[in-house]
Amino acid sequence: MNKTNPEIPYKILLSEAELPTQWYNVRADMKNKPAPLLHPETHKPMTFDELRNVFCDELTKQELDDTNPYIDIPDEIRSFYRMYRPAPLVRAYFLEKALGTPARIYYKFEGNNTSGSHKLNSAIAQAYYAKKQGLKGVATETGAGQWGTALSMACAYFDLICQVFMVKVSYEQKPFRREVMRTFGASVTPSPSDKTAVGRRILADHPGTGGSLGCAISEAVEAAMGQEGFRYVLGSVLNQVLLHQSIIGLETKIGLEKYGEKADVVIGCAGGGSNLGGLISPFMGEKLRGEADYRFIAVEPASCPSLTRGVYAYDYCDTGMVCPLSKMYTLGSSFMPSANHSGGLRYHGMNSVLSQLYADGLMEATSVEQTKVFEAAQFFARCEGTLPAPESAHAIRAAIDEAVRCRETGKAETIVFGLTGTGYFDMFAYQKFNDNAMTDYIPTDADLAGSLAKLPKIG
Repeated sequence: MNKTNPEIPYKILLSEAELPTQWYNVRADMKNKPAPLLHPETHKPMTFDELRNVFCDELTKQELDDTNPYIDIPDEIRSFYRMYRPAPLVRAYFLEKALGTPARIYYKFEGNNTSGSHKLNSAIAQAYYAKKQGLKGVATETGAGQWGTALSMACAYFDLICQVFMVKVSYEQKPFRREVMRTFGASVTPSPSDKTAVGRRILADHPGTGGSLGCAISEAVEAAMGQEGFRYVLGSVLNQVLLHQSIIGLETKIGLEKYGEKADVVIGCAGGGSNLGGLISPFMGEKLRGEADYRFIAVEPASCPSLTRGVYAYDYCDTGMVCPLSKMYTLGSSFMPSANHSGGLRYHGMNSVLSQLYADGLMEATSVEQTKVFEAAQFFARCEGTLPAPESAHAIRAAIDEAVRCRETGKAETIVFGLTGTGYFDMFAYQKFNDNAMTDYIPTDADLAGSLAKLPKIG
């Protein structure tokens, strides 16, 4: 409770009875629907039968669903959610005081589970549908390791084989995250690897590379399609993932109502789009229906700025060019991000729903250098007592900047951001920052031109 006013809570905890029973599908309220996925060879829209060779049947239906606003959450998934949900919505009083701002700052904390992040919300859903279909296992990629950790937990719960291709730079930087995955029974391979044909090709084209999410996706898809009884699952980018993650935004709306608040600004870090899309979707739905208005800010790393410096075009979702093409803001599937410390945001493109919303002017985007991100992470940790993941700290950086703007203008706005997870497996990165050994890398226009020149030609 607030020590200066015991009637004002620091933290709003929803009851189990308030746990949402349905996910929200923002596509149903979009006037301009996201463009369809295209077949990588024919460039024709992907059909259900084509996609079901890659994804579970029920997940394929969710991926293609542009019309149903609400989809029931199965009882088995809600039962699992109860182990760590509803997640708290926290009023950042100490951060407000340190900034001297009239703004009210809230954050939705998604780190209250062993995976340490929001990724478990979709991992358990995807594992459930795989088990329900009678599959033996799944293959996936992971960047910083949060998704791989979450999926290994979900597969252990449903007794599924879990194969993870982990971006090589993160595999080396975050060995303890890797060991959590192995503890839950997953096999973990640094990507690119020599285990797949596409991995060997990438290694030949980019010797010594630290990899990227695009590389790891290519390997995971090849591994899944080459084994009977396996399917590919993905922790971000896909529409089905945004659907599952909408539970974040749905709970946030309920929490704000309990506080008696209405958000003015909603902020999320942006890599492939899972956290950002999940947080903003229910609020965006209100905006699309004309019921309320909000500012939405996507925050991405300056080293991998797909929204702020990419182009809106069809591109491959993976570096190996074996996945469907998605119309999205992209830096080009051959773009190799620098080895920054926010592995979960090192993806060349953005989810097609968020890309369409951004193209329609319904949300904003900004990019931030990693030293500024870690300055914000340190400041937040010293104020609020939680060590944030580097990915989450991008949203913290923007929230602080917005709060300072409010201080300068005198506006008492309500700022909400997503704290996607904790940074306790990211101490190598914090060590670099504390030792003043962290550097910033911003790709030049020439760097981006090379990969953008390779975009597929779609009529």
